[in-house]
Amino acid sequence: FQLVSLLLIGIAAWGIGFGLISSFRVVGVAIAVGIFLFFIALVGLIGAVKHHQVLLFFYMIILLLVFIVQFSVSCACLALNKEQQSELLEVGWNNTNSARTDIERNLNCCGFRVFDPNETCSSDCFRSHQCKPCAPIIEEYSGMLLRFVGGIGLFFSFTEILGVWLTYRYRNQKDPRANPSAFL
Repeated sequence: FQLVSLLLIGIAAWGIGFGLISSFRVVGVAIAVGIFLFFIALVGLIGAVKHHQVLLFFYMIILLLVFIVQFSVSCACLALNKEQQSELLEVGWNNTNSARTDIERNLNCCGFRVFDPNETCSSDCFRSHQCKPCAPIIEEYSGMLLRFVGGIGLFFSFTEILGVWLTYRYRNQKDPRANPSAFL
């Protein structure tokens, strides 16, 4: 859990450091989720070391909620067909300007479905007016990315449910360092 949280924070910092992502909202959300997961892992670690029943209970409940969300998102990523992906990408394209600028600059394309030389574009190909539309390029990458993210998310969601089960089992055990007469 700590590895995943540190990975999220590191990838967000790497993306902003290399100029791949200029949307601070996306980076902020990734860093916030990474910090949240790090603190949850810390609660589980402290609860296990101290054999603290309440911390382990909260860790187990939060881990179960994270499992439900992650499993649902992973299944949704794997279940999207081409038409649904295309609709989702078009909605995203129409509702954001900063991501649109990043996509046009990084993929060297202009416009979503049709290149319009009268619109502004931050791509290098805009100067020569020989740009391709971005939709085919994005759809190719998004199909691969959704399958990859869905598979990785599905794998980690099953490790999380294993963590919930192990926490439940460990939480109900007696602390071997405790006074044996305290449980009577």
